Amino acid sequence: MRYIKSSKLRLAFAKSRFKLANNSTRNYRVLHRHINGGLLTGPSSKYSPLSLTARRTIVSIIVRNLPRLLRLRYLVLGGTVTGGVAAQKRYEEWKDKLPDTEWLKAYFPQSQLISERFTDYWADFKKSAARMQKGLSLPDASWMPPTLVRTWNERKESLRDALNDLHLSDREVSTNSDAARSQSSGAGGGSVRQESKQAESKDIQDELMTLQIQYQHEIEKLEKENRELRRQVLLSKTGSTSVADSKVRRSMRRSAIDMYSEVLDELSTYDHTYDTLDHLPRVVVVGDQSSGKTSVLEMIAQARIFPRGSGEMMTRSPVMVTLSEGPFHVAKFRDSPREFDLGKESELAALRREVEVRMRNSVNKGQTISSDVISMTVKGPGLQRMVLVDLPGVISTVTSGMATDTKSSIQSLCKKYMENPNAIILCIQDGSIDAERSNVTDLVSSIDSEGKRTIFVLTKVDMAETSLHNPERIKKILDGRLFPMKALGYFAVVTGRGNQNDSIQSIKDYEEEFFKNSKIFRDKLLKPSQMSTKNMSMAVSTKFWKMVRDSVEQQADEFKATRYNLETEWKNTYPGQRELDRLDLFEKAKGELLDQLVSLSQIQSKEWEDEFTKRLWDKTCTHVFEAIYLPAASSSNLGTFNTTIDIKLKQWSDKSLPQTAVDVGSNALKERYSSLIEELKKSNSNENKDTDLSITEPFKMAVIEEVFKRHQWDSKAEGSLRVLQQSCLEDRSINSRQQWEDSVVFMETTLQDMLKQADEKLNEMTGPGWATQWTSWKSRTPEQNSTLAIKHELEKLLGHEKVRKSQLSADEMTAIRKNLQMQKVEASDDLIRETWHQVYRKQFLNHSLTTAKMCRKAFGFYQKGLTPEQCGLDCKDVLLFWRVQQMMQTTSNALRQQVTNHEARRLERIMKEVLDDFGEDKVKLEQLISGRRVKLAEDLKRVRHIQDKLEEFIQCLNRDKS
Repeated sequence: MRYIKSSKLRLAFAKSRFKLANNSTRNYRVLHRHINGGLLTGPSSKYSPLSLTARRTIVSIIVRNLPRLLRLRYLVLGGTVTGGVAAQKRYEEWKDKLPDTEWLKAYFPQSQLISERFTDYWADFKKSAARMQKGLSLPDASWMPPTLVRTWNERKESLRDALNDLHLSDREVSTNSDAARSQSSGAGGGSVRQESKQAESKDIQDELMTLQIQYQHEIEKLEKENRELRRQVLLSKTGSTSVADSKVRRSMRRSAIDMYSEVLDELSTYDHTYDTLDHLPRVVVVGDQSSGKTSVLEMIAQARIFPRGSGEMMTRSPVMVTLSEGPFHVAKFRDSPREFDLGKESELAALRREVEVRMRNSVNKGQTISSDVISMTVKGPGLQRMVLVDLPGVISTVTSGMATDTKSSIQSLCKKYMENPNAIILCIQDGSIDAERSNVTDLVSSIDSEGKRTIFVLTKVDMAETSLHNPERIKKILDGRLFPMKALGYFAVVTGRGNQNDSIQSIKDYEEEFFKNSKIFRDKLLKPSQMSTKNMSMAVSTKFWKMVRDSVEQQADEFKATRYNLETEWKNTYPGQRELDRLDLFEKAKGELLDQLVSLSQIQSKEWEDEFTKRLWDKTCTHVFEAIYLPAASSSNLGTFNTTIDIKLKQWSDKSLPQTAVDVGSNALKERYSSLIEELKKSNSNENKDTDLSITEPFKMAVIEEVFKRHQWDSKAEGSLRVLQQSCLEDRSINSRQQWEDSVVFMETTLQDMLKQADEKLNEMTGPGWATQWTSWKSRTPEQNSTLAIKHELEKLLGHEKVRKSQLSADEMTAIRKNLQMQKVEASDDLIRETWHQVYRKQFLNHSLTTAKMCRKAFGFYQKGLTPEQCGLDCKDVLLFWRVQQMMQTTSNALRQQVTNHEARRLERIMKEVLDDFGEDKVKLEQLISGRRVKLAEDLKRVRHIQDKLEEFIQCLNRDKS
């Protein structure tokens, strides 16, 4: 009934409004007709006065219609005000019916901001409504008669009462409809209300999730625009518009993260002699093998930059990745100028191959992992600035093909990085496996038991949701109630769908879609702030920079104290000496080696030729005497002697003589150069001029040895030498007396030297003589007594008959053996032959030396062509030594030209190559240039360099802060 009554009231009110509007319209028309019909003006004059009747008519029309006009205006004004009040009351009732949303404040960090903005918008709306209400008010009514004002006030009160009745009727209708719905629920009202609340709660959750996603999309859109703007700013500073313009990019001002990365690179190779430990912050990424830690790094870097494997160990050494912001998405190794464009798949594949090659090269033979750090920088728009270190995954079992200590080596490596008190530990746990199978959580809790610098990341949450029967287990993990470890924060991420070819963007879309429809989020098991790689990356970056600002100045002070200690030690130990580190000493020794190489060209030609002649004869005299002269001298006539000599010389020049000459030249060059280095060392040591030479001496000797090992004489030179040598050995003509006398002198000198050697050998075989025995108190051995007896028998044989053959006959061997037996001397045939060789050589050399002295004045007989029978002198031996002497002189001259014109320059080129190779081999340099002085200078230079970089980084931080 009340509903019908309220409907009738609404209908009556509508009719009254329609009637009022019609009457007002009709009165307006009458007024308009009177005005246009001349009631206000006369027919003859535009300004003639009105009649009394006309005035009364106009006033009566205004009085009758003014209340109705005012009533219509108030209806509009009252409807606006009342509608605003009703809307506000409806809003309050709707807000009271909503469930308590205070719990959302813990999940949505932006809820307070949204509430404040909504309150501001509502206050603005109410102010606008108030302004509109004022704008609709009538102008000043002082000109109106009092009767019109009274009529307006009466109409206003009646209109307010009608509107109040209408509002009350609406509330009654709403109340009745709610009662009817509650009565229609019947006996199942409780369950329906419960279902209604659940459905309402689900709708609210869906709406909140949609709002959150929309808000996140807006944030990402703004971030994308911000990245583009920052990229344009960076490009405007450099004038670069292409990713290929690497020179311009390198000239850009370095950011704080780039400076910090350089400091870490220096510290990675620093030898901590003075206990100045590296405690600068890093984000250390640890996890079980195949837990997805490398994928997490790739999501943070926004590129697939690491090698991929299926179930096998891929990370074999620490990889330090420095993330920084830049206009282009590129990657670069610290020790390489090449930049990889991460926007191209071919460049990404090349980068992954390079990382894999570097990892395998860093692993020593027989090992599985390495502690050598591979340093890489990744730049791109919008990247979170930080330094991450990816470590090998922790394993449970050592499989075949691995070193036996692989498991312990990995744990030791992880502990080394995690024990840094300022390191942020990013603990990666695979969410798709049982928590009881985790190894990394125990390892992390043993280092950071309080969890003050640990951030826990649960990967593969999509697989965990489908595989776990109890989703509450995930909530326990992310609340820190399942594992024994503690952490600063807990995050759940999805880093892929199992397809290695998925792009980073597709993985991000998949992660967003998963969390949007995830049961663990809808059931309040997961907080929005714990979701997504983006939130995790921002949290890690924030913690990283806070740790950096808190610890970098303390680290700089420690290096300052270390520098003071090192400088004090140097002043006390090496006063007045320059601080030359290993590189400085290497450069100094390099200059000395090259300077002495130039000194080779300043040696006189005659000095070179005399050196080569002496060395060549020392190398070939035994062959000339044993293989050529002795066999030919045993011939019975001159023709046979000359024929034998020609054949032997030809064979010698064809086979071994050219190579022997090349070896002589190479050895002479090496020894001559080494003697120059030795002379430099002696002169400096005598003057007490430089103590650095003793430190670099092993290095110089190693360089010289390597240079001449690589040095190969020009292959064409050997052929040229062969032609020259054969030409000289075939020439039998002596053109002048001086040449003849020179040959005789050469022959005499050679024979005397060889005779001296033969006497020494015989004395060694027969033992000391009687004078030496008495003066030196020495005696002969039984073997020496036997040799002495054999010598006497052989000398008797040579004295009875003029023997000119080098071998004993069988009859002669039997006779000598019988004579020795009669003397009760036991001697073997080998001992008899060996003694005969030395006795015959001595007898032959004495005979040849006598002939040489007699032939000094025989040049005239040779020039006339007289035979030995005709002149009574056998001087054919002089001609042999002349041919050999000419060959040596010609060979020495050719070697000298080869050395000065070609080999010295080739040697200089090889020297530079060897020095470059030694300079790049740091291990070899440490072995060859070592000592306490070198180590102290190295540490002092390194500490100064690190301190300078730290101070530069601190200044950059202070500039950014200000």
